[in-house]
Amino acid sequence: MATLSNQYAENVALFDRTIGVGRSTDIVSRNYYIGGRRARLWVVDGYGKDETLERIGAFWLTLRPDDLEHLAQMQDFADRFITFSETRVSTDTEDIVTSVLLGQSLVLVEGLSGAALIDCKEYPARSVGEPLDGKVLRGSHDGFVEAMVPNMALLRRRIRDPRLTMEGHKVGTRSQTDAVLCYLEDRVDRELLEEVRWKLKSIRMNSLTMAQESVAEAIRPKQWYNPFPKVRYTERPDSAAASILEGNIVLMVDNSPSVMILPTTFFDFTQEANEFYFPPLIGTYLRLLRIVVFLLSMFITPVWYLLTAEPGRLPEWLQFLSSPEPAALHLLWQLLVVEFLVDVLKLASLNTPDSLSNSFSMLGALILGDFAVQAGWLGPEVLVYMAFVSVAAFAQPSYELGYAFKLLRVALLLLTAAFDVWGFVLGVLGILVLLATTKPVVGKHYLYPLIPFNGKALRRLLVREPISRDNT
Repeated sequence: MATLSNQYAENVALFDRTIGVGRSTDIVSRNYYIGGRRARLWVVDGYGKDETLERIGAFWLTLRPDDLEHLAQMQDFADRFITFSETRVSTDTEDIVTSVLLGQSLVLVEGLSGAALIDCKEYPARSVGEPLDGKVLRGSHDGFVEAMVPNMALLRRRIRDPRLTMEGHKVGTRSQTDAVLCYLEDRVDRELLEEVRWKLKSIRMNSLTMAQESVAEAIRPKQWYNPFPKVRYTERPDSAAASILEGNIVLMVDNSPSVMILPTTFFDFTQEANEFYFPPLIGTYLRLLRIVVFLLSMFITPVWYLLTAEPGRLPEWLQFLSSPEPAALHLLWQLLVVEFLVDVLKLASLNTPDSLSNSFSMLGALILGDFAVQAGWLGPEVLVYMAFVSVAAFAQPSYELGYAFKLLRVALLLLTAAFDVWGFVLGVLGILVLLATTKPVVGKHYLYPLIPFNGKALRRLLVREPISRDNT
């Protein structure tokens, strides 16, 4: 650990060279004379609050030599002449440089030992608005943003408890990205908390370019073949606050409006904020409806293909399901082509300007629907089933789980086409084994509270219970 020298000129040259004065246009430095002594200020343009720095600088320029006559330590200067509350003194050059790049303002004064760091930064950030992937009919319409301080304030506003802890960490050897663990001291599982801390400290990467996704990939178990999501994300402060009150840990990463909720199990994805803004009976209905529809979306096309593969497998009153209209492509290829076309349309919609979105929707519907059927490439039954599958994917809040089910549905369809009934049974067993062997980031088991079994916790996940003292 390198420390500051006692030579003012040497320290100024060190920080000018290290921080990038003259090399980077956004590094601003300014010389002062404070009480007859030389002083210098460094700040990143766009981070420092101009009004605050101007008021502090104007006050310093009024100081006389007598005011600094008996001062030898920067801490004494900070205590007497820096009115901003978030101020600290450091002698570690690496810590000082990192702090400046994080947005703090650095002050050196000739003849004073140490450097003052004034945390009067203001990150560029958008306004607090409702997240696109967590809209509710009733309830709050605020959401997390890319800056850490407003996000922590949104949680503090909902949990005004001194036991709510915001534990800061630095992740990334080059980026030094801020990460904050949010939990309640008296509710959190201490072993779980220690495991999350250890995983954060064990991250070895230069930069978290993808924010929370970079952290998730660094701490999750190495199961590349397993598509099930290991982390649950939310951009809603009310959902994050409810999870904290239940004893979970919320992990915030700077530059991301999504926070991670740990531990995460498979059944956690059955919940959504909308259910808690309706009465318990309606909330339970919505939750069960989502579960049933999502399971149907997983098995409907493989089961339909299995029933239509050979005649006579259906009773007389269901024969209309086993007679799809003939088309140029085999039924298996029709299902696969539409599966991939739906994803192509989703990707294209992300890159379509808003002014062209209506035209894109019309064009996609015509190509995928009317033209394909009229040309004899696809059968109308295939489009009906795939339309249901596509709509069902949006009925639950996790995109990651939706794509996991999609990949498994395609694999199950291929196994059914290859080995008929035995292929379908083998595929279902494979999905169950994959679920049972999925390793969570932290926690007891990915299928908890089913494995190990906890009937009360499982009932709370499947049924929307009335809000009580312990149920958030």
